[in-house]
Amino acid sequence: MKVVIVISAIAMVLVAAVMIFMLVKNTNTPAGLGVNNGKLAPMPASPNAVSSQTEDVDKMVVPFPFKEGLKETKEAIKQALLAYGNIEIHVEEQKYFHAVSTTSTMKYHDDLEFYFDEQAGLVHFRSASRVGHSDMGLNRERYNLLIDLYN
Repeated sequence: MKVVIVISAIAMVLVAAVMIFMLVKNTNTPAGLGVNNGKLAPMPASPNAVSSQTEDVDKMVVPFPFKEGLKETKEAIKQALLAYGNIEIHVEEQKYFHAVSTTSTMKYHDDLEFYFDEQAGLVHFRSASRVGHSDMGLNRERYNLLIDLYN
């Protein structure tokens, strides 16, 4: 009987530790976001991310085409994010947005980045989950809906 109690206590402590880890990871913005030499952050090893700047075909998406100019393109991205819902822009710079999408049921935070490459006439995109290994395709689905809303 003592063994069962000890095993149960250890299991509860482990579950609590995992939950605390996930909570902390979910609420803290990951290091390394932003644009470095014209590139968004590299892809994680886990399958829960997509980017227009990756060589990994499983995580690759097409960049957004520019509208008339930078101002119109940024406004169209903002309108797409607003129409999607549950996305808040946290960093807005001249050629970069960092936004956070919050899932409705579990309240997980996913980081979305947009790099406005005026020279190429493209908006590079990266979306990555903060927590977990698999996102069950959510980042790709979000990209597909955002690009439809943008066009």
